[in-house]
Amino acid sequence: QVQLVESGGGLVQAGGSLRLSCAASGRAFSNYRMGWSRQAPGKEREFVAALDANNGSTYYGDSVKGRFTISGDNAKNTVYLQMNSLKPEDTAIYYCTLNGYWGQGIQVTVSS
Repeated sequence: QVQLVESGGGLVQAGGSLRLSCAASGRAFSNYRMGWSRQAPGKEREFVAALDANNGSTYYGDSVKGRFTISGDNAKNTVYLQMNSLKPEDTAIYYCTLNGYWGQGIQVTVSS
């Protein structure tokens, strides 16, 4: 079993920044990809970013490219999402993901 614990969410004004963290524990994977997805009220879940822990490749959704950066610390089994130039449309519950496992989600609210 895998546990994913997100932290760092909250309320920020448009143009501001937040950094989300996700710490993983439990089962070990030999190959894994960790990342983030989000879901805004009344909308479908949307891919945000992912990090391939084996080769360091990163992937981003079109709506966040150039503003969000994903990074990881293998020693801490933690992935981070640095979110800059936040917009009201970034308001959503952000979920940490790891090889099909999902965290409980954390709220990010961007006020205009």
